[in-house]
Amino acid sequence: MRERDILDAARALATERSVREVTLTDVATAVGMHKSAMLRYFETREQIYLTLTAEQWRDWTTTVHASLEHLAPVDTETVAATIADSLASRPFFCDLLAQAPLNLERNVSIEAAYQFKTVALAQVDTIAEALRRLLGITALQALDVVTTATSMAGALWQMAAPGTALRDLYETHPELAHAAVDVGPQLTRILTALLTGMRTTL
Repeated sequence: MRERDILDAARALATERSVREVTLTDVATAVGMHKSAMLRYFETREQIYLTLTAEQWRDWTTTVHASLEHLAPVDTETVAATIADSLASRPFFCDLLAQAPLNLERNVSIEAAYQFKTVALAQVDTIAEALRRLLGITALQALDVVTTATSMAGALWQMAAPGTALRDLYETHPELAHAAVDVGPQLTRILTALLTGMRTTL
């Protein structure tokens, strides 16, 4: 199916370069289509990546929900690490998490934005409910945890700049070492602090 071919090509290109570096022409060339023909399937480049973001939300939710359900013992640091590691192991998703609110959602039709938000928020609710049951935190607190985890994962991934000249700069100049962000451990620390604070207020 041509739509799937377009999505797969867009993902491969973004994995190689980063989402912001891929143009509609790049994707069209990769699938052997003229750019105007590709617009029959997706209204903009941003809709292609927003569709992929929705898919990534579903995939991540399935994985992290299963991991949380099988945790033993349950403590804040273990829960935090489970969430953080599941995000850090998905660099493409982390890239999309940063790009979606900044660019992708703003360059599609209202209908496309609505469809995406419906999918994403349903996944947020699923994970939040698992956290609420697991830790005994409130529903609102659980939503805040998911929002913090995903927004920070996107931001930290951009700061980490893996595979770029910036990353090389950070790693070869000791005075810039603090800029070489390690996404998983740093996100674990942030979420551990957040969850610990939440549980002490219950």
